[in-house]
Amino acid sequence: MKKINLLGATGSIGTQTLDIIAANPDRFTLTSMSAGKNIQKVSEIITQFKPKLVSVMNEKDAVFLQKEFPDITIVHGEEGLIEAAVGIEADVLLNSVIGSVGLKPTLAAIEAGMTIAIANKETLVAAGDLVVQAAKQYNVPLVPVDSEHSALFQSLNGENPKRITQLILTASGGSFREFSRDQLQHVTVEQALAHPNWSMGNKLTIDSATMMNKGLEVIEAHHLFAMPYDQIECLLHKESIIHSMVEFEDTSVMAQLGSPDMRVPIQYALTYPDRILMANAKRLRLDEIGKLHFEKMDFERFKALSFAYDAGREGGTMPTVMNAANEVAVQLFMEGRISFMQIEDIIEQVMDEHETINAPSLEEILETDRITRKKVYGIV
Repeated sequence: MKKINLLGATGSIGTQTLDIIAANPDRFTLTSMSAGKNIQKVSEIITQFKPKLVSVMNEKDAVFLQKEFPDITIVHGEEGLIEAAVGIEADVLLNSVIGSVGLKPTLAAIEAGMTIAIANKETLVAAGDLVVQAAKQYNVPLVPVDSEHSALFQSLNGENPKRITQLILTASGGSFREFSRDQLQHVTVEQALAHPNWSMGNKLTIDSATMMNKGLEVIEAHHLFAMPYDQIECLLHKESIIHSMVEFEDTSVMAQLGSPDMRVPIQYALTYPDRILMANAKRLRLDEIGKLHFEKMDFERFKALSFAYDAGREGGTMPTVMNAANEVAVQLFMEGRISFMQIEDIIEQVMDEHETINAPSLEEILETDRITRKKVYGIV
């Protein structure tokens, strides 16, 4: 029986994680969780899974829940999020919150010696060096949940990392993969949220449409697998069947394939190094698919991806700046305050004006994040 602390329980990854826990009650139990403002959903989860501790965003919601569930510890805010990560002893922290808010809880859980199932890619983008260093210091596994990094993780099982030639991340292309840049001028939020392959949260779906999601994954792969950026390639693959690949010195290529179902990498992260039956899963039938398509990545078309490579190579606080600017810009787009194309413009402007701090401390990273967000609102 593995005890799971789950951050972001009401989001896309969180709800699918709960599906896996519910389907395997003899293997997993939910010990602690965090959520945002969807209090009705939180109440339903508490009733079904009975965690010992729950964190929500607002104090008034915490007060309401405490009255409804007096036998459970209810906390709130940033400190509550950290308590949800480490306040209850567990085997695994699955961090699926969106944004750099997941950084402090992840570091706290690493210090507590938990296995980290990481679906919060912004944590590794904003402070990858610190997180990886801490994981090594406390001998804590970082097990990826993203389908692409899970694919790389699985493809590398038993292999000598010194023999890798390159990591190949596949990308669906998102909602606007067939659009030219001219056609992107007047796209709507509703159009951007209509992903052709995956069912994901809103922020992740917008990032997929700009290709920033793939850029974040490039930086994440750099940290997870200690791979130079020049050895990380991105390839358009519209079907989302091959989730990523590893090429070795002898020209062999290892790939992990599967239907586009996030429950598969989530479950693998929870059961690693074992595998168990996936309930109600669609098996991959290549004879039904018939063909798989691949295209070279166009960095002029997908500028956000080039920003990520630039930020990663620059290092220091530059990835923090890029990530914070993107988070705010995506939120402003979803609120109808800027256009889709302005997301790129804002990120580029903020990155151009930033003076990088090399080897930043946690405090410097958090302050850079705060200043960047304030600057984006100032620009708008």
